[in-house]
Amino acid sequence: MTNEGSFFNQAFALENPIQTYAWGSRTAIAEFLGRPCPSDTPQAEMWMGAHPKAPSRIFINGAWQPLDRLIEQFPEEILGPGVVARFGPRLPYLFKVLSAAEPLSIQAHPDLAQARAGFARENRAGIPVDAPTRNYRDDNHKPELICALSEFWAMNGFRPAGEIIANLKAMCPATLKAETGVLEKAADPDAMRTLFSRLMHLDTVRRRAVVEEAVNRARQGEGEVAVSRWVTILGRRYPDDIGVLAPALLNLIRLAPGEAMFLPAGRLHAYLEGTGIEIMANSDNVLRGGLTAKHVDVTELLRVLHFEGGKPEVLHVGDAPAGRFDLPAAEFALWVLCIDGGRPWISPSGRRVEILLCIEGEGRLTVSGGRSVEFARGTAILVPAAAGAYRLDGQAVLHRAALPDV
Repeated sequence: MTNEGSFFNQAFALENPIQTYAWGSRTAIAEFLGRPCPSDTPQAEMWMGAHPKAPSRIFINGAWQPLDRLIEQFPEEILGPGVVARFGPRLPYLFKVLSAAEPLSIQAHPDLAQARAGFARENRAGIPVDAPTRNYRDDNHKPELICALSEFWAMNGFRPAGEIIANLKAMCPATLKAETGVLEKAADPDAMRTLFSRLMHLDTVRRRAVVEEAVNRARQGEGEVAVSRWVTILGRRYPDDIGVLAPALLNLIRLAPGEAMFLPAGRLHAYLEGTGIEIMANSDNVLRGGLTAKHVDVTELLRVLHFEGGKPEVLHVGDAPAGRFDLPAAEFALWVLCIDGGRPWISPSGRRVEILLCIEGEGRLTVSGGRSVEFARGTAILVPAAAGAYRLDGQAVLHRAALPDV
């Protein structure tokens, strides 16, 4: 490799780490990558990017080298000068394949100011970055998008107050009568905050009574069908967790393959089941509220949550050969590229760092004046800024992660 980083005028196939969290699937990611199935351990997430916790690697000078270290050495060649000027010498986004065989924790992410303040506060307190009780593992926010590859169930944001009242009356008419009354008196974000705070601070005896009543009535089919179904499932897995009530409080979303939803800072959410493509700002900051054995900090969660009720938008890219999800994020955007035989796709001029993931089919990526990279389902490719324009040939569908203005 030269000191000028001229080696980065080409594209690279990525080797990507897989996170083996307990909620992951033993089949979905293995099948997607064409590897032995079922896998020996649950495979929850494949990370494509340069997060220091688990960076992707590229093959250079006879060895696999971590992408975060290479970006430290050659930031402008890999990222592009404009990216470095705006975000510093780090890849602004993290790209993932996520597969949930079991529900994830109920959680929210901080905004940028909260992340910076929280990270500095915990550093001053001397809490190790990898400590189980740590809330802020970096100083960045984490807006994110999930795009379904299979049927995908999730919860996203608080429901309108009227729906929450109806669901709680159906699920917990005896044990939560007083709490439901709070929202009936004033159906506004302050009342929702009060209700949620009371639920999170229930003592052990009362919490068990609430969960037991909700699960029993859900099994009898009380309330909305989808709410009853998910309260029953969560009650079976977390019989002593107030998060069992989450389907009554949060919007239940079913995404069909190709549909997506956006999760801004402060939005309480949880992924329940399915496989999807996820893209987010390059952060691992998570504040959990239930359905987990991991650290839950109710005080900090209440500090970052937004309590406005409403319906989240389900996003589509349409039928164009190159469709983009419309997102309010500065760090990333996601395109769906449909390559059709004799019609190659040509990248825009002035492009910066990109990661492409082949979802189906096969083809070839060719950098202008450079060598080609063959791809098939499961192949991820890094295209550095220094590589310039490129073209895609073949019969394939790819997801393209890039900055939003190119």
